[in-house]
Amino acid sequence: MIINMRIIELNESTKNNILENLLKRSPNQYREYEDQVAGIISDVKKRGDEALFEYSLRFDKATITKETIRVTEEEIAKAYEQIPPSTLDVIRKSIHNIEAYHQKQKQYSWFDSEPNGVILGQKVTAIDAVGVYVPGGKAAYPSSVLMNVLPAKVAGVRRIAMTTPPGADGNVNPGTLVAAKEAGVTEIYKVGGAQAIAALAYGTDSIKKVDKIVGPGNIYVALAKKAVYGNVSIDSIAGPSEILVIADETANPRFVAADLLSQAEHDELASSILITTSESLAKKVSDEIDGFLEVLNRSEIIRASLDNYGYILVAKNLSEAIDTANEIASEHLEIMTKNAFEVMTKIKNAGAIFIGEYSSEPLGDYFAGPNHVLPTNGTAKFFSPLSVDDFIKKSSIISYSREALFPVYEDIVTFAKAEGLTAHANSISVRFENDEV
Repeated sequence: MIINMRIIELNESTKNNILENLLKRSPNQYREYEDQVAGIISDVKKRGDEALFEYSLRFDKATITKETIRVTEEEIAKAYEQIPPSTLDVIRKSIHNIEAYHQKQKQYSWFDSEPNGVILGQKVTAIDAVGVYVPGGKAAYPSSVLMNVLPAKVAGVRRIAMTTPPGADGNVNPGTLVAAKEAGVTEIYKVGGAQAIAALAYGTDSIKKVDKIVGPGNIYVALAKKAVYGNVSIDSIAGPSEILVIADETANPRFVAADLLSQAEHDELASSILITTSESLAKKVSDEIDGFLEVLNRSEIIRASLDNYGYILVAKNLSEAIDTANEIASEHLEIMTKNAFEVMTKIKNAGAIFIGEYSSEPLGDYFAGPNHVLPTNGTAKFFSPLSVDDFIKKSSIISYSREALFPVYEDIVTFAKAEGLTAHANSISVRFENDEV
């Protein structure tokens, strides 16, 4: 079956239509699930573990009890026996790269003092307890474990509790367990879905409450994170995966096609877009996609994804391509042009930027070091990748001596009275009420 990925001339009308179509993929569009999610959360708040066990049986077909909900050291040891040594080796190499990258993001407390007794500063403190959600069931995502856990570990988070749905046999994928152990997870629980988010947010007898929840999941997980926000912090509401490639006539069409398909295989809602200044390249990429679809084992998912959210856009020039890329604000952006680094300087909105034909997106997913938890659905216009910053909080430090406050206290009193807050004004002036006028 030939798909012939659609090739469209880029103009203002087609750009607006594509942007509107992409927004349909946002978790915020699936409001019909909100009542069901709210019911699960309420039930877990009321009945705790009992509700967790019932939902595990209903949704995951797994019989979980108070004695089996937490993964034991014996289960982790067995997981090490089940994975190939080569897999463990690459997990450890990835950990090294991810930790090294995130170490550079660390922030430290600072203090500035002046001779008159003014001390101002900022105290940086790690969040105490973080919950990490990892998808499970039929699929296994050790890379997701590493990307969510390691920034927390680098930040100095004391307690990292992971939840992941078990298989029907009550076991967790061995690759997921090994990645969690290697990354430094302190607790692992066999529970998934909205019920896991509720347990992390409010606590049960078996799972102690956390302060922040991170990690991807299905629509139920996404909406549950949205619902509990405020009681705990969250990283983001992640949408389906996205890739956008900017390419000119110098790009290798086979590489471009392969990279577009790397995201299309995630699910039917994934988005894969090529913006090129070369109509010839556009046709070659479309042909290469057809060839790959004959051999890739998730071709049905890829076809649906490309049919719904796949585009090859032919731009008049590179400037138009860059402007459109900034409007779309893709999760992953690849640049395959003559002067790729120069193009990169003009990109304002993207989750992660991959420069050059040998910097394909899976390099960032698994190995290079930067985080693969990225803003989606255009939120790269105002959100950033998951980082060490997500696992710290900052406290302002203010210390004035009497000598420092005296010259400015009347200014503060004036400001407070201008706002009608006389108690504020009094809090300052009372310190000098015995001074001679």
